[in-house]
Amino acid sequence: MNKVIKTLVISVLCFSVAFSDAQNPIEKNYQKLPKTSHYVDLTEAAEHSIQAVVHIKTEFKQKNSAWDNYFSGSFWEEFFGVPYGQSNEYPVQAAGSGVIIASDGYIITNNHVVEDAEKITVTLNDKREFNATLVGTDAEADLALIKIEESNLPYLTFGNSDQVRIGEWVLAVGNPFNLTSTVTAGIVSAKARNLNIMDESSNIESFIQTDAALNQGNSGGALVNVQGELIGINTAIASGTGYYTGYSFAIPSNIARKVANDLKTYGVVQRAYLGVSIMDITPQKAEELNLNSLEGVVVSLVDENGAARQSGLKEGDVILAINDTKTNSASELREVLMQHSPGETVSVRVLHKGEVYVRNVYLLNRQGTTDIVKQSDATAATVLGATFSDLSKRELNYYRITGGVKVTNIGDGLLRQSGVKKGFVITVINGRIISDIKDLDKFIQNNQDKYLAIEGVYDNGYYKYTYTIQLP
Repeated sequence: MNKVIKTLVISVLCFSVAFSDAQNPIEKNYQKLPKTSHYVDLTEAAEHSIQAVVHIKTEFKQKNSAWDNYFSGSFWEEFFGVPYGQSNEYPVQAAGSGVIIASDGYIITNNHVVEDAEKITVTLNDKREFNATLVGTDAEADLALIKIEESNLPYLTFGNSDQVRIGEWVLAVGNPFNLTSTVTAGIVSAKARNLNIMDESSNIESFIQTDAALNQGNSGGALVNVQGELIGINTAIASGTGYYTGYSFAIPSNIARKVANDLKTYGVVQRAYLGVSIMDITPQKAEELNLNSLEGVVVSLVDENGAARQSGLKEGDVILAINDTKTNSASELREVLMQHSPGETVSVRVLHKGEVYVRNVYLLNRQGTTDIVKQSDATAATVLGATFSDLSKRELNYYRITGGVKVTNIGDGLLRQSGVKKGFVITVINGRIISDIKDLDKFIQNNQDKYLAIEGVYDNGYYKYTYTIQLP
């Protein structure tokens, strides 16, 4: 897997519509618009930004897959240059970009740039090199914070990504193809774009879309506005080849700032949850629920112990806005929530049975409390390289089980290496029943065994599977 930049393929259906010159309301409205010819000067923003964007080189050990080990010592292995008896780990190098966000050496980048790295080398725009230490990572947001020991460094200040407007000019700054800092320009072409390149349960699938050219090595670089403020962290491109073809995507700065502050302070992100499952409103769903518009998102499930239920939200309610920010898609709602922490109160505007109400929701963490989550509390996700969710009553009935934990997202960790797929429901580990995430975390934290025998089921709900995992 290419660790330098995530790519995806997006198909676009293009069409054209011809309007009659006579009675053309669009043309009339256009003629009423003020005619301006302001010159946009990007030179100062570019000059400032390139000083604060760095090149990141990583070295890590790539383990052969179980398939490779199966052919150990065979013609297959020797054909690919791995002699029999050689270690099943081999060094790999990757590269990306990062953004200095503090004068004392804190740098934000993508998680996939530094993931599993044993050595991180940072090269400044003035060609000075430093060894960097990893402060913390957040796989769900695909962000990481690293640090170099230096002072008085140029840095970028965070802008307010909520105020970014479609059509405004932006600069993308990074190190494509291992070059020194390179600047490309474009406009913001969309906001809150959900690409489904992480996971539908991920808290951050809400990208700023731009047509600024990005290529391999731009991952973790800066998206800045004309004032030179950091408004996004470049993360992905729309491409079938891995090279720029039209659109690129950045994590909004308001999310990046929250993640960076939490990683610096706690080592792990303090993520807030409403305690609901939501769906976008389609014309069909609007008709089914007798709604007069497509605004908002529908609450499909309410966690019994979550913040939403405690505040009176119910299944079928439509969330219209949070703190006066409209939430017309699941990605927009997640973007707003990602900027808050457990213990904060948000104002939620809700449509309930034709009436609009405002609910003040006291946000909680995944465990249903406001306690600070420590790095040790996230051991299950860290050790196994995946994210998990508890099962609803409906899911428990479907799987015909009394408890379990569903794998909602698979990273490049132990579960993936052992063949576990997304959607797998863990019910037993080493003979111990796993009822929920708390059980899973507690087991991993107290485990002394070198092997894990993980039992569970997939969506068919009938066949049990067992995976054996060797811990490092």
